[in-house]
Amino acid sequence: MLQSLQTLSRWLAAHASLFVTAVAVVTFLVPGLFVWVRGTTQTVILGIIMLTMGLTLTTNDFRILGKRPWDILTGACAQFLIMPCVAYLLVHVFRLEPALALGILLVGCCPGGVSSNIMSYLCHGDVAFSVGMTCASTLLAPVMTPLLMQFTAGEIIEIDTIGMFLNILIVTIIPVGIGCFLNYTYSKRPAFPTIQSLMPGLSVTCLACIVGGVVSTVHDTLVARGLVLFAWTFAVVFCHNSLGYLLGWAVGWMAKFNKAKKRTISIEVGMQNAGLATVLASTFFAAQPLSVLPCAISCAWHSISGTILAGLFLKADKKE
Repeated sequence: MLQSLQTLSRWLAAHASLFVTAVAVVTFLVPGLFVWVRGTTQTVILGIIMLTMGLTLTTNDFRILGKRPWDILTGACAQFLIMPCVAYLLVHVFRLEPALALGILLVGCCPGGVSSNIMSYLCHGDVAFSVGMTCASTLLAPVMTPLLMQFTAGEIIEIDTIGMFLNILIVTIIPVGIGCFLNYTYSKRPAFPTIQSLMPGLSVTCLACIVGGVVSTVHDTLVARGLVLFAWTFAVVFCHNSLGYLLGWAVGWMAKFNKAKKRTISIEVGMQNAGLATVLASTFFAAQPLSVLPCAISCAWHSISGTILAGLFLKADKKE
């Protein structure tokens, strides 16, 4: 039984984008499937995702923040400058309606995604740098995300910066901290590595549940407004994500990073914690239900695009 679960966990981690997309499609056909993933339940599910991240972090991962300050500072600045600015630009270029604009801006203001570490590993990037960037952006998120939303979206809607700060603290920092504590305390126990091996599958399953919950929420609106709404929103998400990869690579080139670090900063900047954005949109912009749509599309697309980019990097290695 345990071996089957471990095999399933590995499969889900390797096919995360396929699984999340499949859940989204099935939920669109059967909208009541994930209607229960709302409010507190959605927040708890995101907390579980962040807990799984914490369970994989060690004290050495945090030491990277002190050992490689220039790398981490460069990555953090790129993360919280490029993605919010690109989101702000796209919102005005595409002339998005307020609800969709809020969703794109929120994705841009969130920290790096958890699965970016896996993508960096797959494409022979600098995994230690990737983990350090994820840690740094996650730790900064309670302060940076509300402030950036105030700057970029304050003209659209009143931003509850204090409430957002507390919410991010509760659903990210605390679960990650608990996971790190458990890892530090029980990592030498024989059963602990087995528990860790199940975490990737659990994380992907939880992300799929969040996406399914969003599809259930916006299903009627999508049906009423047709394919145009989805296609237009996807176009913005695609541009946002792609420009993040491209500009992240450009920052690495300007900083004279080696190939592995350039790949990592590209992936870290382009892939956002869209699961966090989804929960924040549902909590703070409930009056604008469509704000969760760009977040949900980003959840699925960032996993797909990250896999594609990692594959392109590997193809480049083979040609060389």
